[in-house]
Amino acid sequence: MAQTDPRAPTTAETSWFCCGAAWGPCGSAGGGACGNCRSGSRHCAWPNTSDNCFAITRPDTCGNTLLRRTCGHTFYVQHLCGSTEIAVAIADCGPQTDLWCGEQSCCSGSCGEDRLLDLTPAAYSAIGNLSSGIMPVTIRS
Repeated sequence: MAQTDPRAPTTAETSWFCCGAAWGPCGSAGGGACGNCRSGSRHCAWPNTSDNCFAITRPDTCGNTLLRRTCGHTFYVQHLCGSTEIAVAIADCGPQTDLWCGEQSCCSGSCGEDRLLDLTPAAYSAIGNLSSGIMPVTIRS
């Protein structure tokens, strides 16, 4: 479950999504809720960027209390089985956390639960392999 202390790291899952101009595995897509999302940039989607976003993603139904973070906010993300930490900026709303309550991905015994973050392909591939689709991560604000 996500923690409410903004300084404490949160362990969760992340997946990847396409936005903006065609890049890597992505065709052209919209610019996301913030209007500036690009698959080739280190951007992310967060489920509590606004009241409208929260009403769709509903992380609370999984027991997650997430702070409101808006467009441009920077998170620091690290694969649980890696040593590289990257900075990503919010550029969209998502993922729809309530669809994956209790979902878990693990690597070497370290697990992340509930999909709380989506990364663009550029961000995801900086810390993991796109073919994995989902990975456990630590998220810091």
